[in-house]
Amino acid sequence: MDYNKGFSARYYGTYVDPATWRDTERFEIISGSVNRTATDLLATASFENHNYPKNTERIIRLHLEMVQNEETERVPLFTGIACSPSDSVNGTIIGNKVDCYSILKYAEDVMLERGWYAPVEVPATELVRQLFENIPAPLILGENAPSLSEAIIAEDGETKLSMAGKILDAVNWRLKVKGDGVIYVLPKSDDPVAVIDPVSYDIIQPEIEISRDWYNCPNVFRAVSGTLTATARDDSPNSYLSTVNRGREIWKEETDCTLSANESVADYALRRLKEEQQINLTAKYDRRFVPDLYPTDVITLNYPSIGLTGNYRIDAQTIEMTHGAKTREEVISL
Repeated sequence: MDYNKGFSARYYGTYVDPATWRDTERFEIISGSVNRTATDLLATASFENHNYPKNTERIIRLHLEMVQNEETERVPLFTGIACSPSDSVNGTIIGNKVDCYSILKYAEDVMLERGWYAPVEVPATELVRQLFENIPAPLILGENAPSLSEAIIAEDGETKLSMAGKILDAVNWRLKVKGDGVIYVLPKSDDPVAVIDPVSYDIIQPEIEISRDWYNCPNVFRAVSGTLTATARDDSPNSYLSTVNRGREIWKEETDCTLSANESVADYALRRLKEEQQINLTAKYDRRFVPDLYPTDVITLNYPSIGLTGNYRIDAQTIEMTHGAKTREEVISL
């Protein structure tokens, strides 16, 4: 299918058998949207239906059927837990508002025992597999995952999902939940998966919002690891974010820092200060729907006339269940 061109869109939902992960009974959708992010639950959704059952919680899958000329393509947009907490009434017509949560909710709703810790010398993917044992969705683990250099101890209120996030952040890996609900554990990558430009792959609408937020960038960073503390400062007259040029100090602090191998607390503080001072360009735009582009993926944008060039990481998406599946996307420059 040529995603440069338009297509007609139809939507429907199915119930999912948690044992086989296959579609079962079909139901119709009046309207709705799917929201995808790079953090937390990674995906949520909502839709309206005339007769969705109340007082029940089930795993559902939302589907997009695209038709272009005589070609038809079906894509799952979202798979997760659904419940219907409210009705909408228009005369004699009653609709059900259905809220949907990522399949990762299974892990977010379970707290870890006090004293639980992620040990060193165990591959990060194996630790995530253990934490996600209660999730019915298939779990695909990347190969050759690194191990932690330091143990991570569960804090008060720690959930299985929040701990999995800490483990993957420590080894520079990521979670990715696709529309069919399959969970992937992958290394973070800066390699683009698509190139978008106004000539060969023109899927972005012309109204684009671009921002550069450096106002809150720190020029002093304090790192705390156990009983050790180190502070890094930017006092350089050549840095426009420095204490010298801004005429004031802007502090940021991290406690319980997880150090890389052979990294001191002072090294960590300096590295994190430099990372926090990297000014990222953020762009928001509407585009045509394209399958297999998700938050945490990297794309190349080539719009030099407006200064939007280079590689960008997708941070958030909203897919409207309307004609053409309009996708609102937010990206951040690398």
